[in-house]
Amino acid sequence: MKPIKERVLFIGAGAVGSYLGGWLSATGHSVTIIDPWHEQVEYVNKNGIEVSGPHDTFVAKPRMLHLHQSEKIAREQLFNFGFIAMKAYDTEWSAQFINKFIHPDGLIISAQNCWPDQEIANIVGKNRAAGLVMSNISVESYEPGKVSRPGHSRMRDMGHDVFRLGLHHKEETKEQEKIRKELEKIRKALDVIDSSVITENLWGERWAKLCQNCMGNPVVAMSNLGTAELAGDEVCRKLQINLAREAAEIGEKLGLDFEKFGGASKDKWLQSVDKDIYLELDTMIKKRSNGPNRRPSMGQDIHRGRKTEILHMSGHVLAEARALKIDLPYTKKTMETIIQIDSGIIQPSVDNVYTIINSLETV
Repeated sequence: MKPIKERVLFIGAGAVGSYLGGWLSATGHSVTIIDPWHEQVEYVNKNGIEVSGPHDTFVAKPRMLHLHQSEKIAREQLFNFGFIAMKAYDTEWSAQFINKFIHPDGLIISAQNCWPDQEIANIVGKNRAAGLVMSNISVESYEPGKVSRPGHSRMRDMGHDVFRLGLHHKEETKEQEKIRKELEKIRKALDVIDSSVITENLWGERWAKLCQNCMGNPVVAMSNLGTAELAGDEVCRKLQINLAREAAEIGEKLGLDFEKFGGASKDKWLQSVDKDIYLELDTMIKKRSNGPNRRPSMGQDIHRGRKTEILHMSGHVLAEARALKIDLPYTKKTMETIIQIDSGIIQPSVDNVYTIINSLETV
């Protein structure tokens, strides 16, 4: 049987929105992507978007609209479901914007980093909101009309589930059964790209991804190095391990169910103050120096001169830590450094990593 094609709306044509939207368009869904990036909208409408990765490169031709052209879709039938693929700091207005174009029975999915779900649910309603955690996938877009996913094989070939879709609540009602059927449609659409599952543990998946982001994104951004280059630097590895430990500690205190991130178990990161376990983690990260030299989202933001998500990423962990009266010195120094880069006070350099480690080890 041929899969049922859906009308899909994206708000956000950056790396994630272009990659997912490009794939869904190429597999026959009716995709519209709205974005404030003028050059991207103009280029893609004329030439399509080149999608490359651990698969055959192809050119997709989703419809793209400028924000001010939204009146065009206001006169069309409602979309079956929508994706928010904007930065975390754009969550509120994006949710308000997309909400009116999605069918009342359709879901609105957060395809974002950080912790945006509650903000979206407050706007669109808990029963219409779903979260999408994208595990062990990196996509990059530096110029209009091109999006790439590094790597040589899809994660499903290694037994890993990339797309993890989850609802905000677990109550079993007739309404819930209907919502789950909608979620399954989305899962099937994403499964063409790579392995996709429905999770009953959205919050645990979210925190594991947040830990992963907190230990990697800001260190790439502040150092102006790629992931392989970081892995080859002993001091950069030290900062990453300490950031992972602090984020894992807060997730543990919050009672969230997450077991693994960054290639190791939560317990390993929590016990990284032990010299032997630290050496084990350090050796694991060091091996990645021979892998792809990726620049995750915050590194791409710095490269393009865009505001970072640091207040919603490390900042969210710090906010939870303050409520628990727990001090996170490495996370705090890291956030302060990225804020200074955002403000133009300092420039990205590996010296920033050394400054953080030196200041904390001499206290």
